[in-house]
Amino acid sequence: MSQKIDIQATVDVPRPKAWLLWTEPEHITMWNFASDDWCCPNAENDLRVGGRLRSRMEAKDGSFGFDFEAIYDEVIDEAKLSYTMTDGRQVETSFEDLGDSTKIATTFEAETENPAEMQRAGWQAILDNFKKYAESL
Repeated sequence: MSQKIDIQATVDVPRPKAWLLWTEPEHITMWNFASDDWCCPNAENDLRVGGRLRSRMEAKDGSFGFDFEAIYDEVIDEAKLSYTMTDGRQVETSFEDLGDSTKIATTFEAETENPAEMQRAGWQAILDNFKKYAESL
């Protein structure tokens, strides 16, 4: 049984806007990276059960990059997404309506190659980058 890690952030945008910015590929490419020296040059999102989420994350200097891919297990519009990554690990993200803001909470299964805290910090940095992007629009 793999370790589960939780991250969360409250984003100062209403839930419909948070959902749109989280799920539309043209927005995903604007926030889906953990630091300013990385980027997400492309993303695809077939937002339905059985649909595929794909994105590319890479260092801006071209020194390293990787492809992220997952298949959706559950999609509840503006409320919840769950998917299974290609390595079999599962992820669940919920969007809680707080009126003018949205609490986004993600639970993911840790992989075994990197320390859990490093993974938590990386996923949290991406979520924090989403918050920064969403609140800037």
